[in-house]
Amino acid sequence: MTSTDSEQTAREQAVTDEVVASFAEAKDDRYREVMESLVRHLHAFARDVRLTQEEWDAAIAFLTRVGHLTDDRRQEFILLSDVLGLSMLTVGMNAPPQQDATESTVFGPFFVDGAPEIEPGGDIAQGAPGIPCWVSGSVRATDGSPVPGARIDVWEADEDGFYDVQYEGNRTQGRGWLRSGADGGYRFWSVRPSPYSIPADGPVGDLLARGGRGPMRPAHLHFMVSAPGFRRLVTHIFVDGDEYLDRDAVFGVKDSLVYAFTERNGGAAPDGSAREGVWNEVSFDIVLAPEEAA
Repeated sequence: MTSTDSEQTAREQAVTDEVVASFAEAKDDRYREVMESLVRHLHAFARDVRLTQEEWDAAIAFLTRVGHLTDDRRQEFILLSDVLGLSMLTVGMNAPPQQDATESTVFGPFFVDGAPEIEPGGDIAQGAPGIPCWVSGSVRATDGSPVPGARIDVWEADEDGFYDVQYEGNRTQGRGWLRSGADGGYRFWSVRPSPYSIPADGPVGDLLARGGRGPMRPAHLHFMVSAPGFRRLVTHIFVDGDEYLDRDAVFGVKDSLVYAFTERNGGAAPDGSAREGVWNEVSFDIVLAPEEAA
């Protein structure tokens, strides 16, 4: 390394050191730890790739577009975190596999507060197009005991690959919540999940296209399950045999979350109703980790 190179390296390190030192008086220890580490790693990244001014200007413009596109119906920042694998990395660090507990996966950008409550055996589809699907199972603790009264939030895309919030208007379809029964059991109707493209008409879509990556997610049904004394579970179940299981745009697939959706044709459904035409059913037993596992 020449003396000129050494001087340049020293100048760059001096900038980093000055910024890190600026957080020294932060009263919150965790805040200080995170910000100091962020500065060190962010500056190291810029030095590693020798970031040009034009590239940084482009990055600022990209993030500005992400912010402008984000609102109460579309969360482009969550989508960006998802496609960079940061969401799954955070899930893995904060919800490591617990023996016998159901695994977590990404939250995604399409959860909406205020979904309607449905009765056991009710229909979350509420008119969403798709093949009817009966979903049932139980909520249990890792010791096998039932968890009554657990809140189970569920949401999904319709057969065209769109969530209700992606349509114009204020429709509420393909989402709802219910409670597990005294025996931990739950049951509801939905529609068979379909694979779909994540929103690719914005900056995140441009990022994927530039990288030669596809925007598809395998068919899945979202669950968020919470109960006193247990860790909140955010997960999906994926449809076995889906062509996108090995190339999920957000890296959310785990083998333990792939389930068979069995096709039926007519006949009596598990709730005693007479069905006409094709319908599906899937059984998903949920096992919650104790809160102290956190």
